[in-house]
Parts: sequence; C-alpha cells; structure tokens
Amino acid sequence: MSDILVDHFGRLHNYVRISVTERCNLGCQYCNPGRVEKAVEGNPLTFDEIERMVRVLAEMGVTKVRLTGGEPLMRPNLEELVARLRAISGIERVGLTTNGLLLAPKVQKLRDAGLTDLNVSLDSLIPERYSRITGGGDVSKVLHALAAGFKAGFEVLKLNMVLMKGVNDDEIESFLQLTQKYPLHVRFIEYMPMGHDINGWEAGYMPLDRILERCAKAGFSLEAGPDPGRTTDEPAEKAADSGPARYFRIQGAAGQFGLIHPVSQHFCNSCNRLRITANGHVKPCLFWNEELYIRPYIGQSELLKQLFLRALEAKPGQHIMMDQPGIKPSLKATMRLMSQIGG
Repeated sequence: MSDILVDHFGRLHNYVRISVTERCNLGCQYCNPGRVEKAVEGNPLTFDEIERMVRVLAEMGVTKVRLTGGEPLMRPNLEELVARLRAISGIERVGLTTNGLLLAPKVQKLRDAGLTDLNVSLDSLIPERYSRITGGGDVSKVLHALAAGFKAGFEVLKLNMVLMKGVNDDEIESFLQLTQKYPLHVRFIEYMPMGHDINGWEAGYMPLDRILERCAKAGFSLEAGPDPGRTTDEPAEKAADSGPARYFRIQGAAGQFGLIHPVSQHFCNSCNRLRITANGHVKPCLFWNEELYIRPYIGQSELLKQLFLRALEAKPGQHIMMDQPGIKPSLKATMRLMSQIGG
C-alpha cells in the first residue's frame, strides 16, 4: 500500500493544519462564542510531538503546514516550533493564521525562524464594531500588526473577513479599497454554521456573489487574479497551497481579493488538507464529526501512517452545510467549535 496521502476520490493531501492551542484572547461569535479561554479537554500536543508527527506526514507527501488555534500566538515560543518544522526535509512552507492582536512584537522573530505565510483575521475596520464582533478586541493592534508584517518582509499578507449580513456587509467597499492601496489579499469568507447552536444562522448568511454585484455597482473593472499560493505552472489541485478562494483584482490595484464559498459553492473536489486538533485528533473534514485520536501513536511511524491513511478512508466526498433537496447526510456534523478545530 502506498503511503502517499491520496483518498479514494483521487484527492492528493499535501497540506496539514495544526491547532497548537484551543485558547483564544477573543470571543468571536462564529468561532469562540462565550470566550472559551482554556482548553476544553486534555493538554495540547508538545512541540516534540508536533515535530515527530510532521516528519511522518512529510514522508507521506505533505509539503505545507499551517499553525492555527484558538489563537496560536498564545502558545509561548511559537517561533521555536516554526524553525523546527521548516528544518524537516520536504516541508517547503509553514504558515500562521492569527487574529493579530499579539503579532506585532513577534512577527520579526517568526519571519526569521522561517515562517513563509501569514493570514490575519479581521472582520471589521470600525473600532466599536470590531470590539463587538470579537468580544473586546482592539482593531488598532491588528492594523499595526499588518504594517509590522510588511516591514518584516512578508510579500504576501492575507486578510480573512467573515462576511455577515446585517453585521459587516456595509464594509465590503472599504475592504476592497484596501486592496487598491496595499498589496493585501483580502479574502471574503461565507458565514458557516459550525459546532454550536445555529438557530438564526441563516439570518446572518450572505452569499459572496453579492460582492461581485457591489463591484459592478461601484464601477470597478475586474480581472482574474493569480492564486498567491501557486508559484509554478502546476495544476491547482497539485499546488502546495492551492486554496479554496477564487481571486480577482480591481484593475490598477496593488492587491487583490478572493471569495471563499464553503456554503454556496463547496470546493470539496479539490480539498488537499487534513486538520489536527490541539489535543491530538485528526479530522479528515472540517464540517463532519468523524475524527481519529492519533496522539498515542506519535513516535510509532508505521502505526501513525496507517492511522492517517484510515482517516483518509473516512473522508467523504463533500460537506453539506445547508439543507439540499434529495440529499440526506450520512454523517453527523461536528460538535466542536471552530476554535477547537483550527479552521
């Protein structure tokens, strides 16, 4: 049996997202409602455990790792883990997704340690609104962190904005204008029903096609933008960071924007990632509840490889986030919060 991570739908998995902590310093309504600041169960994987696990994954064809949370920068000395992962043969890129509040004083150390990709979550540019959405966050710290990221030498900075109808959809034009002025990759993400009481979720849901409508109304001339994760001519499904976003650029803009449609236009047929929770479970799919506990097998390379292959065997063809006529899900939706999965 081949150890390469290809599932029975033919999808090559060369990307792993690893949550390094469930703790977060914010309480965003779609990710960490109620502001869960302590791990829900167990202790997070140690740096040694993560390094040993990634060495096995690299042998199975993984080339990119993304560190997530919770808020990953709440894990002390994260730059040490970045350096250890970049030193693994076969690992070409190590990324970080953060809310940015703790980033500015640490970003140069992370860059020096070998961090290649930086994603910052930002759902509003209005201070009072940002504080309300996040449960007390300070947007000025995030904007300062973005400037520090450019100063540290990151050529590509991605800004993730979860679009919520009636909450922040009146800021679409403001985020688009950021791409005109700065070399940012703003990514609009549909609001997803995840792991908690979703009553009323549809009231906040807004399909991203509305953004293209806003562009047309504003008179923006759009052109297709390149995927910032692809640096070669290889097909998207083979790229190390082939992501779910469709990119566009306003003509003459310094940056571009992407649309990520997990609800209205699922991108499961090109999924190339596995997710590892902070306490050592592998989740084949973000949305479904199925997961395998791998922590006891870290350090036993062959057994760990077999568990990863079993996880791929359990990976479904797609997620179903909305009721679809004629489709009855055979799996249960995850009960984990987004902050417990790592996104």
